[in-house]
Amino acid sequence: MAETIPISQGIPPDRRTFAGCDILDIDVAWMDWRDAYRRVDEALASDGQTVFAFLNANNANLAQRNPAFRKALANSVVLPDGIGIDIAAKALHGRPFPANLNGTDFVPALLTYVATPLRVAMIGATPDVLEKARGEFSRHAPWHQFIAVSDGYFNDDESGHVLGKLAEIRPDILLVAMGSPRQELWIDRYIRAEHGRVVFSVGALFDFVSQSVPRAPRLLRLLRSEWIFRLALEPRRLWRRYLIGNPLFLFHVLRYKLSGRKRAGEAA
Repeated sequence: MAETIPISQGIPPDRRTFAGCDILDIDVAWMDWRDAYRRVDEALASDGQTVFAFLNANNANLAQRNPAFRKALANSVVLPDGIGIDIAAKALHGRPFPANLNGTDFVPALLTYVATPLRVAMIGATPDVLEKARGEFSRHAPWHQFIAVSDGYFNDDESGHVLGKLAEIRPDILLVAMGSPRQELWIDRYIRAEHGRVVFSVGALFDFVSQSVPRAPRLLRLLRSEWIFRLALEPRRLWRRYLIGNPLFLFHVLRYKLSGRKRAGEAA
C-alpha cells in the first residue's frame, strides 16, 4: 500500500488557489495536498459529478496526437504527476507545481484523509489483481466499503453491463484503472453522475496497491526518479515510454514555449 502523505506540504495558505496552469495547452490544477483534499471534499458534497485525471509526461505526449484524449482531459480536473510536469511548469511559468499529486500516492492518502464512510467502486486490472487491491484498500481504510465491479478486460459491447452494476451501487468514488488513454476515454464516453460522484482514472494503481508490481525504493521516490526503477523492472514494455517519450516531451515543451502559444495560466 502506498504511504499516506502529510497535508502540510505546498505553497503558503495565502497563495492557495484552484486555478489552472497551462501545460501544452492542458489545464493542470495548481494545488498542494491540502487544496486537493479540499477540492475532493467539495466534489463529494455536491450533487453533480467531478472527474479527476493525472498528467505525466507520457500522457502529455499522448494528448499531442489524440484529440479525443485531450477532450477527456479538458472535462476533468487534471492533477500534476511527476518530475516531467514540474520541469514543464518551470520552463513555461518559472516555477514548479506546489505538490506532486501522482495517483499512486494521492488516492490512498485521500482515502485515509476522508473519515466519512464511503462506497468506493473499483474497475480495472486483472481479476486477481483487482481482488488483491480491494483487500489491501479494505485493510488500509476499513471504514470505507470497497467494491470490485469489473476487471479492465471488457470491450465496449460489455460496458452496458458494467454501467448497470455501477448504477445499482451508486458509489461515492469510482476508481478506473485501465491505462491511458483508454481509461480517460471510457470515463468521458460512459460515466455519468449515477455511476460515481467523484471519479479517478488511476492507471497502474491497483498493480501497486496489490503489490503485484513493487514501488521504487523510497530514496528514488524522494529524488523523483521512480521512472528509472520502473524502466529497470519492465524494460521491454517501458523503454519507448521513457527513453523516447521523455526527450519527446521535453521537445514538445520547448516547441510550445518558443511558439508563443503559452496561455497566461500560471497560478497567482
